[in-house]
Amino acid sequence: MNRFTRVSSWAAMIGALAAGASSVGAQQQLIEASKNPNQWVMTGRTYDLQRHSPLKQITTANVKDLHVAWSFSTGVLRGHEGNPLVVGHVMYLHSAFPNKVYALDLAKDGAPQIWQFTPEQSADAIPIACCDVVNRGLAYSAKYDRLYIELLAGDLLALDAKTGKQVFRVNNADYKKGETMTNAPLVVGDVVIAGISGGEFGVRGSVTAYSAADGKRLWRGYSTGPDNEVLITDKTLKSPYPSDQGKDLGVSTWQGDQWQRGGGTTWGWYSYDPELNLFYYGSGNPGVWNPDQRPGDNKWSMSLWARNPETGEVHWVYQMTPHDAWDYDGVNENVLFDHGGQKLLAHFDRNGFGYTLDRTTGKVIVANPYGPVNWASKIDLTTGRPVENPSKRTSAKGNTEGICPAAIGFKDQQPSSYDPDNGLFFVPTNNICMDYEGVEVKYSAGQPYVGAIVRMFPGPGGNRGAVIAWDPIKGKIVWKDNENLAAYGGTLNTAGGIVFYGTMEGWLKAVDAKTGKLLWKFKTPSGIIGNPMTYVGPDGRQYVAILSGIGGWAGIGVAAGIGAEDPTAGLGALGAFGDAGSYSTQGGVLTVFALDKAPAK
Repeated sequence: MNRFTRVSSWAAMIGALAAGASSVGAQQQLIEASKNPNQWVMTGRTYDLQRHSPLKQITTANVKDLHVAWSFSTGVLRGHEGNPLVVGHVMYLHSAFPNKVYALDLAKDGAPQIWQFTPEQSADAIPIACCDVVNRGLAYSAKYDRLYIELLAGDLLALDAKTGKQVFRVNNADYKKGETMTNAPLVVGDVVIAGISGGEFGVRGSVTAYSAADGKRLWRGYSTGPDNEVLITDKTLKSPYPSDQGKDLGVSTWQGDQWQRGGGTTWGWYSYDPELNLFYYGSGNPGVWNPDQRPGDNKWSMSLWARNPETGEVHWVYQMTPHDAWDYDGVNENVLFDHGGQKLLAHFDRNGFGYTLDRTTGKVIVANPYGPVNWASKIDLTTGRPVENPSKRTSAKGNTEGICPAAIGFKDQQPSSYDPDNGLFFVPTNNICMDYEGVEVKYSAGQPYVGAIVRMFPGPGGNRGAVIAWDPIKGKIVWKDNENLAAYGGTLNTAGGIVFYGTMEGWLKAVDAKTGKLLWKFKTPSGIIGNPMTYVGPDGRQYVAILSGIGGWAGIGVAAGIGAEDPTAGLGALGAFGDAGSYSTQGGVLTVFALDKAPAK
């Protein structure tokens, strides 16, 4: 090695070490900020996505005295998913398309607006969004004091948190090909991780990392294709399941070049374990709902992933629903928790099974139904694969009737919460079944690539949703509160012993975490598909905030003005929720609640 080479190598090593140290420092800043229970600095409050707050001013005894403290209209009348962030005494709020971002001053009466930013986007992206023009929220960097949001038309936008001015805007997806963006990004150190939507348009799913400083693309890992593009390496753990073992399974488990439009989109929630330095997410349905057009397991659609955030390298990957024939997207949240010295992960899949995995290895520990599943009898813990009921596998050869759950799942994107004190999950669910018939369809870039006719309808019992308390170790329901419509918003649990959740009719409810008993409710202006959050204001009082604005897949009829005449409209949702408009109208309002004064300590 000559002198120049040695100097260059040392410079590169020093640069890498410095970058790593900078990233660790930035990561620690955000972790420390999330430890402050008075704030809510990331979408699930903490990296583990537990959506648990240690605040306890509001208790089971006094929650009945909650009242509206103030409200704020986003100015947008479409589905409002996600929740605001609170950093210091400022609240940051997002909207559905056109993805407005607001900063509100919590130190002043009525939380007046500090700034507002409305990004310019093409309205041509609106019809490309399969299931409403929702957005699941903002990410925040404590190091750079910046906000990040994924825009529907395909850009990752960074804003200065103090001024609201644009810092950078980089393209991540092409809506003209059917790619859109709806999920909340994840900030880890100096990295911002973004996903894409578009599984109904034959896109190829991926996650991509960008520099939090300047938006430079760092890496991209695909859901399908050869290992070197999926970022599976010789360091990736060997799966404990034979069907997940082998080279380039993202190609060989597809017919021909179908993997190039194989779906596996990444529009759900992302969690992160700082000790393992791994982030977790799920990939969605394989491209084209007609399973006859894509024989094989179709890896790595319908899978859970653990990746390194700096390099994108896959640590492990596990496919839950091989050769999906029901549109059981695997994108739902992966909530991290510990039990008995084990690092675990809980995932409530659209396929109706509640999974508990070892998050260090991807090995399934528990997989039990959390609703009346009939497409499979169980998950075989030896093979990791479902034991299917052949009569419920769909095909283009005919209409398969009475499948439970429906494509919308016994739970969709609406995030659960976990109480580390009692070890229970609080899960908002759907109770919807379906008829499903595959249809031959040809691919054309930017055009729908669905290939199925679906009709959804209420499941057993007639109620279309419920909130359940779930024991992730026993794999059993502890209590259950039925709802008329789907429980299509997230849950929040607090140290005050309360679980908050919203309904599609617009009720924000507070129930006892031990029993599910209803303690309080308030009717907000529109149906709720957002997630409640809580914080402490400058006056020392605990507040609870919720976005209302009906929409999403379950509420697409109201949000997009689709009539209920055709039960297969809205990818089948109108069959189950065609009457949602009789319970709620369009909206886009944040409502914030508090007690009259902070209880004496």
